[in-house]
Amino acid sequence: MDNHKPITKEMVEHAKVIFQAGIDAVDPAEAVRNCCRLDNNRLVVSDTPYELDSFENIYVIGAGKAAAPMAAEIETILGDAVSEGAISVKYGYTARLEKIRLLEGGHPVPDTNGLENARAIRNLAQRATQKDLVICLVSGGGSALLPLPANGITLEDKQRTIQVLLECGASIHEVNIIRKHISAIKGGRLAKEVYPAKLICILISDVVGDDPATIASGPTVPDSSTFSDCMSVIEDYDIARMLPAPVIEHLQRGMKDPGMETPEPGSHFFAATKTLICANNMTAIKAAAEKARTLGYKTVILSSMIEGETRDVARVHTAVAREVMKTGNPVPKPACILSGGETTVTVKGKGMGGRNQEFCLAAIDDISGLEHIVILSAGTDGTDGPTDAAGAVIHGYTATIAAKKGISIRDHLARNDSYSFFKKAGGLLVTGPTNTNVMDLRIMLIR
Repeated sequence: MDNHKPITKEMVEHAKVIFQAGIDAVDPAEAVRNCCRLDNNRLVVSDTPYELDSFENIYVIGAGKAAAPMAAEIETILGDAVSEGAISVKYGYTARLEKIRLLEGGHPVPDTNGLENARAIRNLAQRATQKDLVICLVSGGGSALLPLPANGITLEDKQRTIQVLLECGASIHEVNIIRKHISAIKGGRLAKEVYPAKLICILISDVVGDDPATIASGPTVPDSSTFSDCMSVIEDYDIARMLPAPVIEHLQRGMKDPGMETPEPGSHFFAATKTLICANNMTAIKAAAEKARTLGYKTVILSSMIEGETRDVARVHTAVAREVMKTGNPVPKPACILSGGETTVTVKGKGMGGRNQEFCLAAIDDISGLEHIVILSAGTDGTDGPTDAAGAVIHGYTATIAAKKGISIRDHLARNDSYSFFKKAGGLLVTGPTNTNVMDLRIMLIR
């Protein structure tokens, strides 16, 4: 077995190179550059021209892990035409800006800085008039970075609510339904503040299916969800007793008062709004696939829309890898199998980790002893849960390494303690902030 370890090491490096190719493909500045250009004195967004001379002011607002490089590119394109701006980003996810204020806040749990950032952004949106243009840049992480609670709800109430939702196993769609309805800025309400100014929304998608209403809880797009939907989510996961009383009371009031609802599709608040997605998970997967091909792997893309409980998803993926090893289906060796999306972890233990590290931890036993299988799972934002790792990398020898060090896979799974496992056994993937976010990328290499 020792004779094959150099090959395994090479495959680990290949997996990292393939992952980086996916990250490079969703570079926020390039994504903005691909959809926006200056033509004489017109800003052309996709195929829509905006005569810059027709606006008194051009404001730039937004939030998300990719918002800083997106804003930097807008400044590069428009130059002095930008009047001013304000964006909210996760700590450390920065870029050099001239006219747009860079505001940092907490993620995934919002903090007081994020609250003040959201107020500053709303105040700027409210200043816009019919003679102005507002450009809103939104990417993954925007929900936590725009934490402006509805009246009667405190930041602490919101923090507790998000924590409960993240730990109960709710999908990002379900989490965002509630986020919108306990917010003063999400679910189209930011567009309501911008109206009647013209509004351009440029999005980098971090959600399955690329629904603009779900990306960062849709601050500038119509919302078809309701207060009743919020209560259904709470009932489905049986978490009412765990949520702050002001949140439950607010949602119950909203069910009775139509005037509290988020702006719905067809509302006049969106009459002068253009929305487009400039990068998504499939953008990253396709680039990763191309890199894998150049390295000699026959490549299959499973899906960019994979959701579900992380451990279950891991078992399905390892079953596919073992099928390739045994029969050459659905692709012959050497093979690279790619998938994306965003799984969920139902937290039962008190350990530390994230969905990508847990995915790899859950997959170890299934590939134990199988030479020449390498699996990488990581967040494209460089962050996996409340850790400094983006994810992890495993191979057929990982179980043996853990056993020799006396590290129990089962015990760490029971505690949801994947980070500690990989810290001790090796395999953590640490990239640092990538300044982008298009969900997760999973790579399986089989020789």
